[in-house]
Amino acid sequence: MPGNRGNGRLRSAEWFERRDLDGFLHRSWLKSTGVTDEAFRGRPVIGICNSWSELVNCNVHLRGLAESVKRGVFQAGGFPVEFPVLSLGESLMKPTTMLYRNLMAMDVEESIRSYPLDGVVLLTGCDKTNPASIMGAASADIPSIVVTGGPMLNGHWRGVEIGSCSDCWHYHEELRAGRISEADWVEIENSMSRSNGHCMTMGTASTMASMVESLGVSLPGNAAIPAVDAQRYRLAQLSGRRIVEMVREDLVLSRILTRKAFENAIKANAAIGGSTNSVVHLLAIAGRIGVELELEDWDKLGSQLPCLLDLQPSGRFLMEDFYYAGGLPAVLREISSVLNKDALTVNGKTMGENIANAPCWNRAVIKEFADPFKANAGIAILRGNLAPDGAVIKPSAATPKLLKHRGKAVVFETIEEFKAKIDDPNLDIDENSIMVLKGCGPKGYPGMAEVGNMALPPKILKKGITDMVRISDARMSGTAYGTVVLHVAPEAAAGGPLALVRTGDVIELDVPARKLHLDVSDEELAKRRAAWVAPEPPKRGYYKLYVEHVQQADKGADLDFLVGGSGTTVTRDSH
Repeated sequence: MPGNRGNGRLRSAEWFERRDLDGFLHRSWLKSTGVTDEAFRGRPVIGICNSWSELVNCNVHLRGLAESVKRGVFQAGGFPVEFPVLSLGESLMKPTTMLYRNLMAMDVEESIRSYPLDGVVLLTGCDKTNPASIMGAASADIPSIVVTGGPMLNGHWRGVEIGSCSDCWHYHEELRAGRISEADWVEIENSMSRSNGHCMTMGTASTMASMVESLGVSLPGNAAIPAVDAQRYRLAQLSGRRIVEMVREDLVLSRILTRKAFENAIKANAAIGGSTNSVVHLLAIAGRIGVELELEDWDKLGSQLPCLLDLQPSGRFLMEDFYYAGGLPAVLREISSVLNKDALTVNGKTMGENIANAPCWNRAVIKEFADPFKANAGIAILRGNLAPDGAVIKPSAATPKLLKHRGKAVVFETIEEFKAKIDDPNLDIDENSIMVLKGCGPKGYPGMAEVGNMALPPKILKKGITDMVRISDARMSGTAYGTVVLHVAPEAAAGGPLALVRTGDVIELDVPARKLHLDVSDEELAKRRAAWVAPEPPKRGYYKLYVEHVQQADKGADLDFLVGGSGTTVTRDSH
């Protein structure tokens, strides 16, 4: 039977087939779990890499999915072994899960490399568990397939469907403006999240599940199946069967995660109105697998494509509706004319074969390519003296009239300063101002938190105004919306021009021209730079390691020493 790398020998045989003391120990200790030689010797050993945690509501059901994967692995003649990795959850983890994405990726990579695994099923859910798992598996370059946890059921409040967390932002603004009561707010809190699963809007979790499918590293249809639907458990079982076949075919990630696959993902992101977070995650994954991908590719490949999906935060519907309408295969079929249909996927078929007959059951949710929900809706990349290495904006979630805007900056040096001042009725700000937040990039927070969609001042909200231009080196949740410029690079903490902006400076935003300009002379900026003092770095631990080695947003915010891969070779024995 073929094994990893097509050499006729399973990787796990290096542990279990040898006749020396190490082989004795490996087999003997595994047998202490109650299995016999026949269970694992000569069979593909499949790791089930599980990001399950009771601290992560999006992933709390993954233990059940693991059991379904195991059934599939056994059916196909493999031996499944489940192992835990660091679990990252947006709802409870501080200061930000993005700080730990790279740490989880290290956990996944080293677990795969150090154990006798021939293939791996990656069980993911909340935002960063998805890219982190793929980054780790890509660096090991082992046969891998992803099963995401799926979105939760639609929320319901007083006869209206509500989505996490797009409606969190919306109703929080309503509360701050005095248009709903505290009692209403508590009712919404109790009505929004109705089941296991990740956010049911096109937030980052749903976006990255869609990126996984459009990259070809999950079975078709994976992205939109609700977490509690039996079909997700059937898909998990099928994925368990398929990973055994992938090992026999030596179908490693580098054969799937090609340049063509990343191009498909960028185009799919535009068509679904996906999160800006996909930019940093796809860049990081590409860096691990050795694919040349640049920030400008989002503009070249996706910015002129239409958004076909009428789904929050850009539209009305939610992921459950998306699933019933046909899910991502229906969207990919609509944009098939611009896709690389010959890109290989984990089921052994091409993308074109997978989507050739994908039906759409609801045109209110998934529009036709010729009659889109929004035109030219892909992520735009901005440059200028304020962002020499780039910044991103999501036009489909912005107010059209603000896409060209000049205004005076109101600067917040830290997120704490913003929170302390934003509700002050004496804050010198109006709807024409541009809100600027510093110190929230990869080094500055640290970890590049989702705070870029700054809440508007109550005195502005009370005028009925719901959007202003906001600029930062932060990210924002994929569930958020507004005219928000993000990922400004270099960030303020790295000494980028953003660090030099002062309240009262005039800033010009021109999205059609891809321009972000600070109207301050080079001479004045030089004076400010001479007076700028870098923030004090962390003293110890992972914070220190992260800040010393994290790349900027335009490179994917990976740790510089993790770019690329080390394969699966273990050079020394343990005894």
